[in-house]
Amino acid sequence: MRILLALSRAIDRLNAAFGRVANWLVLLACAVSAGNALLRYGASFSSNAFLEAQWYLFAGVVMLGASYTLLRNGHVRVDLLYGALPRKAQLWVDVLGTVLFLLPAMALLAWMTWPFFLDSFWRDEVSPNAGGLLRWPVKLLMPLGFALITLQGLSELIKRVALLRGVPLGGAELHAAYHRPDQ
Repeated sequence: MRILLALSRAIDRLNAAFGRVANWLVLLACAVSAGNALLRYGASFSSNAFLEAQWYLFAGVVMLGASYTLLRNGHVRVDLLYGALPRKAQLWVDVLGTVLFLLPAMALLAWMTWPFFLDSFWRDEVSPNAGGLLRWPVKLLMPLGFALITLQGLSELIKRVALLRGVPLGGAELHAAYHRPDQ
């Protein structure tokens, strides 16, 4: 279990780094959006590249930030019973949900989007819009993002199984506290 927990910590560090990248992409997207508006209305200059850059940056925020959100237990839950369950039962729900749904779905999406990216990369695909950008960099975000979520799901699974077995996490962080949202 010690080796698996070390792997979990490494995955957590990787996704925390991608979370920081996603945070900077938010700032960059805001700067590009503001700069685009200033140029368009202040200097009557516009380019599709600015609009596409905003979309690409937003895609980066979502695809690179989703795994960090999973690390921080920040994804939306549908809570009908979960909050009322004892802690051990919540861990079992998380384990089963991860094994049956999260890992297979994210691994399948990573695998299915890889050829989509490769096709764009090999064709050196460019946006058909005037002044458009290369498409393959944004298409790379899909398999990368799904692979990062898959890895983080594996990390979360390792931590929950360790807790169920009574093994201390040894420095790995588990953000598993559930709080029903205020209405």
